[in-house]
Amino acid sequence: MCKDSNKKPYYITTAIAYASGKPHIGNTYEAVLADAIARFKREEGYDVFFQTGTDEHGQKIEEKAAAAGITPKEFVDQAADQIKTIWDLVNTSYDKFIRTTDPQHEEQVQKIFKKLYDQGDIYKGYYEGLYCTPCESFFTESQLVDGKCPDCGREVQPAKEEAYFFRMSKYADRLIQHINENPDFIQPVSRKNEMMNNFLLPGLQDLCVSRTTFTWGIPVTFDPRHVTYVWLDALTNYITGIGYDCDGKNTDQFSKLWPADLHLIGKDIIRFHTIYWPIFLMALNVPLPKQVFGHPWLLQGDGKMSKSKGNVLYADTLVDFFGVDAVRYFVLHEMPFDNDGIISWELMVERMNSDLANILGNLVNRTISMSNKYFEGAVTDGGTTDAFDEDLKAVVLEEVKKVGEKMEKLRVADAMTSIFNIFRRSNKYIDETSPWALAKDEASKARLETVLYNLTEAITIGASLLTSFMPETSAKILSQLNTTKRELSQMNEFGLYPSGNKVTDKPEILFARMDIKEVMEKVEAMNAVVEDAKEEKESQADDGIDIEAKAEIEYEDFAKLQFQVGEIIACEAVAKSKKLLCSKVKIGSQVKQIVSGIKAHYSPEEMVGKKVMVVVNLKPAKLAGVLSEGMLLCAEDAQGNLSLMIPEKAMPAGAEIC
Repeated sequence: MCKDSNKKPYYITTAIAYASGKPHIGNTYEAVLADAIARFKREEGYDVFFQTGTDEHGQKIEEKAAAAGITPKEFVDQAADQIKTIWDLVNTSYDKFIRTTDPQHEEQVQKIFKKLYDQGDIYKGYYEGLYCTPCESFFTESQLVDGKCPDCGREVQPAKEEAYFFRMSKYADRLIQHINENPDFIQPVSRKNEMMNNFLLPGLQDLCVSRTTFTWGIPVTFDPRHVTYVWLDALTNYITGIGYDCDGKNTDQFSKLWPADLHLIGKDIIRFHTIYWPIFLMALNVPLPKQVFGHPWLLQGDGKMSKSKGNVLYADTLVDFFGVDAVRYFVLHEMPFDNDGIISWELMVERMNSDLANILGNLVNRTISMSNKYFEGAVTDGGTTDAFDEDLKAVVLEEVKKVGEKMEKLRVADAMTSIFNIFRRSNKYIDETSPWALAKDEASKARLETVLYNLTEAITIGASLLTSFMPETSAKILSQLNTTKRELSQMNEFGLYPSGNKVTDKPEILFARMDIKEVMEKVEAMNAVVEDAKEEKESQADDGIDIEAKAEIEYEDFAKLQFQVGEIIACEAVAKSKKLLCSKVKIGSQVKQIVSGIKAHYSPEEMVGKKVMVVVNLKPAKLAGVLSEGMLLCAEDAQGNLSLMIPEKAMPAGAEIC
């Protein structure tokens, strides 16, 4: 439920992370960015609902699960837990973590598909094109870049299958009108121009919304050979997660929160969120979200992070080196509004030393230490004033104003720059007023009190503003100043720190300077350990296992065997056996019954829908009283683990294995 019915609601979402593996720091950046926006909106007095989660269906996950020897559900359970752990590690304050395997979500997706089909927006057809498995996307030849996927740069494969399609063109004009009438709907403007000029204005093609070549997806209720295509499944999380019901029984939470105030996504999926998603909503007669912001990428060096390129940095590794708030500062501060940002070990160390240790940490430590040295920790307003004081106050109040203005435009990096301008100006104020010189003259006591009071007040305001971006650091500073967080509504006035209050007598080092040489030595040692482990794993895989050799056979003997691809359409346990499963296997136009001793390795539910390799001309035999008309081919390792042999690429049931 929403938390405070008296506050204006604000609903923010991230794209849900694809549960195919551990998210790198570029993925994590989005969660931290959304968190900073959500926290700031809470500071502004909004009743914020922040949703994130995982996208858990699709061919890529099915293949990864098979390679790992576990079920797709087991695979995504592990992946979702890992993603959630990292989101928690970097201190994201989400209100809901949705998974597309949640029963409530799956039920609504099935209802949505049926509703769109019944009203004629979805129709059955046939698809032939070029398919990118990692992106779960079809492309035409003209859309490829150098013959590869335009989104991820990987190889594409020809694909041809029966599919259901959504009539995108039916709603194109209406979407164009909406974008023109709502200039802030797509941000930054460069993303809007790209969508209009490259996709909408040239004319939309109908969208494939189902697949039949894999089974790990939400089945279409009225045609269970089809599973719902990933984008119709994934995008709807934004409404199913807050209580949308396709039958019209929406929850109070949905009525309060929708339309979403902000969908925060990576620029690589802007097309799906600003074309497909709005059109799906139009077809459902649901209002469109208020804004979709396509943030840039966080690059390492000059390229997008990719596990296949081996240039991936992970949040937990960076946190081990620098700490949570240092990582949050870096990814938020170094990412421009609409251009890609750069991350590197060297740049992280530079920011750690210059911005965090020197500008912020040293300022707080010096100010508290001087209050203790000269006034036993008491911070008192001495009542004096000069031009340096007035300029400090003017800069602080102006930067407070800028922070609000920048956050309203989602210019988070600029907002953080304004906060650190407060700390920079405070450091300059120390140089201008020379407290150590004032301390030598008893007649300057009131002036020294004023200087240290102004510094403490400026730091209090800056630290309070940091709450949304570096929450742990903010809390530490305010604790050392022995004060509470200043509310945004109170930051239009300078001088609210309680005069006479005492700061801590033992200031804590917030950020320690780092030696780049030492850091890089540790990084190289860490990389060496990872590389050794990788090589050892590959070596073990290459070594393989030896089995007892059988007698040689002639080709004529081999040619007597007939191998074909079969599709398991039904499976159940054999009642009188602890080891056997009985499968109905479609091979071309025939269906054979095959009994296999694989019950310890596969459940009947897992078997259904798999494409497998079958010996089809084996003489029928009875096993545990059940007729078996063939054999499923399996591989077995040294520990006795079994894996069904499945075709590497999509093949129709009945294809000959030769």
